[in-house]
Amino acid sequence: MEKIKTEMKPQFVISCPFDTYSGYGARSRDVVKSIIESDKYEVILLAQRWGETPWGFCKDHPEWEFLLDYKHDPMKQATKQPEIWMQITIPNEFRPVGKYNIGCTAGIEATSCKGEWVEGINRMNETWVSSQFAKNMFEGVKFEKRDKNSKQVIGELKVEKPINVIFEGVNTDLYKKISKPKSEGINLSSIKEQFCYLFVGHWMQGIHGHDRKNVGVLIKEFIDTFRNRSAMPALILKCSKGNNSYTSKEAILEQIQGYIREYKGHKIPNIYLLHGEFSDLEMNDLYNHPKIKSMVSFTKGEGYGRPLLEFSLTGKPIIASGWSGHLDFLNPEFTTLVQGTLENIHPSAANDWLQQEAQWFQVDAVYARESLRSVYKDYKLKLSKGKRQAYFAKTNFSRDKMSELIDNHLTNVLPDFSHQVKLKLPELKIPQLKKV
Repeated sequence: MEKIKTEMKPQFVISCPFDTYSGYGARSRDVVKSIIESDKYEVILLAQRWGETPWGFCKDHPEWEFLLDYKHDPMKQATKQPEIWMQITIPNEFRPVGKYNIGCTAGIEATSCKGEWVEGINRMNETWVSSQFAKNMFEGVKFEKRDKNSKQVIGELKVEKPINVIFEGVNTDLYKKISKPKSEGINLSSIKEQFCYLFVGHWMQGIHGHDRKNVGVLIKEFIDTFRNRSAMPALILKCSKGNNSYTSKEAILEQIQGYIREYKGHKIPNIYLLHGEFSDLEMNDLYNHPKIKSMVSFTKGEGYGRPLLEFSLTGKPIIASGWSGHLDFLNPEFTTLVQGTLENIHPSAANDWLQQEAQWFQVDAVYARESLRSVYKDYKLKLSKGKRQAYFAKTNFSRDKMSELIDNHLTNVLPDFSHQVKLKLPELKIPQLKKV
């Protein structure tokens, strides 16, 4: 019997935290979905954790449960070297495994990174980052390369492999302006104020004024802007310490109370905490809630800043720091960008990838308070600009646009794997006996 040759799809193995409740998890799911839907590759997923963020996202969200069908059993050994290998993580974790190797990272939130990140990038064939800002920062990083024994300078350590911007596209079928909530999970009835600013993000390590998301400075500038007024807006913090634990919630509440105690004898605006994980549907309901009038972020640095993009599709005004990755999608004509200066990363905020020698952004207090006042005072004008920002984001930063970008890029850069074939026997057909 003659054997039939059929072309095999290149095997695409992706190691990523696709099943976690995290920003990297959301990025992973979108990238993986785009690659699967191209129908050009045999996709295999290796599930990775992401810090202390919760696990089990896909089972909790039926629309993403299909990804589990692509999950590799860790007890089974790989049968061959994959044609394409991708890691979605921080660059010091990058290790080449496939014939073609892609690193994918949100990027860098400061002006520099540790040498281990540069070494990781150089181990791969290319690296994808979320923003032009991240690309520029990585390509500007340079270190002295020293001999391990003599410690003498033997050259320069810098990025030598291509870095390509693959933006994080938002699902515009989900994140959009709506008039009625589609879930039962959002209830702000206990909040009396009809005008609320919203912040979304983790409250990370760092003393006052030095945590990356700059939540402490946001609280202080918000109180200083609106205290002792007859009518005051509220600030809602959709916030955690990176997990949903009781201790995380209590730690944040204590930090908020610490700021409030500094204003004893003053009438201050209310600050509310939303803690825990929300589904994508619940987040869009929150963004669109009639009491939520604006999003604000005085962040020190973003590789991208995904919640700002999601919120922008409501058409409501946005206030954000005038520096780093979110400027890729926040048009300065349609949003309020706060001026400030670069400063060294404080020792209390330094970690395995943020080094003290690097710099990031600090909003100017005067401009921060003015931005909050201007949105509150001139809301109709800011709202009209927000609607234009929504159109800009939907047109240029959708998930469909991202998928198209990924497909075109891979088509152009990947080597030719078409020589691979598998042998397949034709189906046997039992002859039918005819009655004579």
